[in-house]
Amino acid sequence: MLKSLIKKLHVVQSSCGFHTTASLNEVRLLTRLRVVDNSEIGKRAMAEGKPPKIICVYNKQRVGYIGDRVLVAIKGQKKKGILVGLKQTQKVKVPKFDSNNVVLIDDNGTPLGNRIHVPIPTILRTILKEKTHSKGADYTKLLSIATRFV
Repeated sequence: MLKSLIKKLHVVQSSCGFHTTASLNEVRLLTRLRVVDNSEIGKRAMAEGKPPKIICVYNKQRVGYIGDRVLVAIKGQKKKGILVGLKQTQKVKVPKFDSNNVVLIDDNGTPLGNRIHVPIPTILRTILKEKTHSKGADYTKLLSIATRFV
């Protein structure tokens, strides 16, 4: 009798549909992202319902913040991207988004698409200008294809 009661309790507990653990509210390894530019590979991946996942975050903490470069796996390929909107709690004057957004770039920093569909935070201007070097990647092209700022 006790075994049958435990089985019923286990069935009810597993079918409730709620989680008992806190959700991971930061961008790190294997986090799913939403491609917000109009690059061909990004449009195909989002249409098929297979969003890109983070393979590597290029900073010391291994946790992504706005403006960080990430390496993503998309459609069986490795592409680099810039994080332009995050769900996690942000610093002061940085907006919090409903999804984790990324813009795909190539190795020298030029975006793969030619338009960004969502508004990006204005703080991204100062963050990306600090990360642009004379010999390295040029992230100002990413700011020029953005249509709206928050």
